[in-house]
Amino acid sequence: MKITHYLYNAFIIETDDKKIAIDPGGLMFYFFRFTTMIPKKEWKSITHIFVTHGDPDHYWHADRLEESSGAPIICNKTMIKNVDGKNLILGPRDKGLAFTTEVAKIHTLSVDETIEVDGMSITGIKSTHGSLTFKLGPFSKTLTPGPEERIGWGAIGFLIQFDGKTIVNLGDTLLHADEWSSINSPDVLMIPIGGKTVHNTMDEKEALQAVQVMKPKLVIPCHYNCPAFFSKKYNPADEHEFKREVEKLGINCAILHKGDSIIY
Repeated sequence: MKITHYLYNAFIIETDDKKIAIDPGGLMFYFFRFTTMIPKKEWKSITHIFVTHGDPDHYWHADRLEESSGAPIICNKTMIKNVDGKNLILGPRDKGLAFTTEVAKIHTLSVDETIEVDGMSITGIKSTHGSLTFKLGPFSKTLTPGPEERIGWGAIGFLIQFDGKTIVNLGDTLLHADEWSSINSPDVLMIPIGGKTVHNTMDEKEALQAVQVMKPKLVIPCHYNCPAFFSKKYNPADEHEFKREVEKLGINCAILHKGDSIIY
């Protein structure tokens, strides 16, 4: 199994017969122009697309990748509505809660629900996106997830089992130690650690608590030190200190920067 990281929570997981894309989002540059995190050269060979929630940095290109590859999208049930017989996903590039984008192939689930897709067992994991604060000079605006808010819409994590391996990807989430206590020693845990300054996800200490609860074999920290708006490190974290603390627990930790891969 080969795992490649592309900043934020964008990953590709490759095996002999699968090439899974997680959170094919857009990377924000100056003037709010979004490019793709997962390179376009990878799109056509993707076999499955997982989306943890409806923020631009996580699924800006989900429908485009689905159209290019023919792969199904797997996401929370709240990310899609059936309108006049058409499956419409929350529009990746729309404003507000607009269900406008038709998708051909989709599998949905809820938290604690398990579905079977192409030899994979997929279980929804409790995930809660925290508030997000935007700052520009002396001005700031805080967006708080809610029933009428786009931010963090459809948040869900995934426990994916296939080829004798268990992969856990939490998306953007705050700590849920009690809910995650039933997750027992997954092979790989992909976990956000960049919530120290803007608490939209766990920070390093909270992520370490989650690691202690789940006891994975391998931890891959993500969603930290990423470029956004006018900052090169919008959600800062000390990944090396986090790695040292994880390894004190006798657990392996791999730091993957943009485009880095690990064979597991």
